[in-house]
Amino acid sequence: MLFSRDIGIDLGTSNTIICDKKGRIVIREPSVVAVDVKSKRVLATGDEAKAMIGRTPGSIIAVRPLQDGVIADFDMTSDMLRSFIYRSSKRSLFTRTRVVVSIPSNVTEVERRAVEDAVRSAGAQDVELIEEPMAAALGVGLPVYDATGSMVIDIGGGTCDIAVISLGGIAACKSIKIGGDALDEEIINHLKKEHDLIIGKNTAEDIKLKIGSAAAYDGEGAMEVRGRNLVNGLPKSTEITSAEVREILSQPVSQIISAIKETLEITLPELAADIIDKGIYMTGGGSQLRGFSTLISQETGIDVHMPENPTDCVAIGTSIKLRRAL
Repeated sequence: MLFSRDIGIDLGTSNTIICDKKGRIVIREPSVVAVDVKSKRVLATGDEAKAMIGRTPGSIIAVRPLQDGVIADFDMTSDMLRSFIYRSSKRSLFTRTRVVVSIPSNVTEVERRAVEDAVRSAGAQDVELIEEPMAAALGVGLPVYDATGSMVIDIGGGTCDIAVISLGGIAACKSIKIGGDALDEEIINHLKKEHDLIIGKNTAEDIKLKIGSAAAYDGEGAMEVRGRNLVNGLPKSTEITSAEVREILSQPVSQIISAIKETLEITLPELAADIIDKGIYMTGGGSQLRGFSTLISQETGIDVHMPENPTDCVAIGTSIKLRRAL
């Protein structure tokens, strides 16, 4: 008799989170792979590989094999998943691996197949896909199988998925390729254009986390940013304020709010009434930007709720789906 190993995977552009069937997180690592250019051999994955970004010699590249929520490099994604799955639990020759993996809500059939094939290539025998907003809603604990409307906004690294869910299906949805990475990119471009300063993605993310916001907040300040001078190539530092960062992020934040309003506009009146009663739920790492939930509430006139661990909701939702499938 084969023993089965059941895991849920939140396969994200920025991070991959793996849960066991009881909803316990066993892997939480960046979706990054370090590769030897000459031999094409994978040298590291996850945290170890992320530490190499921007610091590798010419013979080693550290890359993200997923872009905008979909697979950009099939082989690297398979290698990364194989490493994560192997580390997630002990296995034997007699273990059958069953996986539920999340995908953005607007992926094409080709992109769906690519995810499924990559997970199978990484060692899984049974693979089921679940759309990220559905997984997020399950992870939050919303009554997705009831005849009532629930609205979820899942902001990941590469995409923002907005969905209204009822009776186990998605009644209205919109997915845009704007997430945490797009916010980081805005910061990088601004510093390059306005301050002649070149910084890396890790530095941009640090700025966003430390002083980034969608709305004014108490205790605003400034921070010193170090990078390379665009003009002469020498090391340089400059100061950037909370207000300046908020202005930088205003465009992608506005695009997300517009997508939320568009989704509400195509929602059936009965489901919209349910959403007004229950509010909107935000999940994903990008939802943690200071003041974002308050701004969305002001713009829509609907209460916005944040679960205790918004980054874990999709992964926990995959494990709930896994238990239902057994």
